[in-house]
Amino acid sequence: MYDFHIHSEFSVDGKFAMGDFAEKAIEKDMKCICFTDHIDLETRKNKIDIGFIPSDYFKKAKQVKYNYKNRVEVLAGVEIGIKPELKKRYDEIINNNPFDFVILSVHSINEMDIHYDKFTSNKIPIDALNTYYDYMYQCIESYDNYDVLGHIDYIDRYFEDHNQLPKFNEYSNKVERILKSIISAKKGIEINTAGLRYGLEYFHPKMDILKLYKELGGEIITIGSDAHTPEHLNYEYENVRKLLKYLGFKNIFIFRERKKFPIFID
Repeated sequence: MYDFHIHSEFSVDGKFAMGDFAEKAIEKDMKCICFTDHIDLETRKNKIDIGFIPSDYFKKAKQVKYNYKNRVEVLAGVEIGIKPELKKRYDEIINNNPFDFVILSVHSINEMDIHYDKFTSNKIPIDALNTYYDYMYQCIESYDNYDVLGHIDYIDRYFEDHNQLPKFNEYSNKVERILKSIISAKKGIEINTAGLRYGLEYFHPKMDILKLYKELGGEIITIGSDAHTPEHLNYEYENVRKLLKYLGFKNIFIFRERKKFPIFID
């Protein structure tokens, strides 16, 4: 069992130490965990940098990795909240630090945080979705220093009434060009199980997107819980594994030192 999306105390919204997650991973008989703490540069209108000090982060990760080396593999990645105009700043961070894995996520649009600034509020749902996916496409077309695109339909969490979400075919063309770009660039996507914890009836991304990714030839996929507490570690992993097998995926992937390794879905 593998979890490649975890937030420790090094994330602004995290409270638990890396060691707490390692202990829980051992209790759950997991094989590997990867911390992906947040770095979001120039956030919101006041353009505050949110993140961690890399030297402190890797010092702690190295310590935890050593302390638990014969019981669970511990890796250190990062989740970046991308903006096209910040690619040089993100490159400087990523290229000068030994990250195992990089998740690219869209957390804000045009200085509006999707969650904290209530980006979807007072917007016609299809208009909000079109803006979101257009911006995501702009991001991945302008930046390629990442391994997987995180929680693709993240925005779905933040509509007040999930029943008002448009049918997928109303905006599938927007998602399709994103997936084609990802596949062409030899990048991947993640299945982020946190959607269920936010009141949705599906993982991120939803079944329609997973099917489309498979139909387009997508193969690289990781599994992550987006856990901020040890209790959520490995959340719904077994159901994800069964779903991927049902859809015809042969492997999930893990990353070490930015290199991908297939894990056969048995």
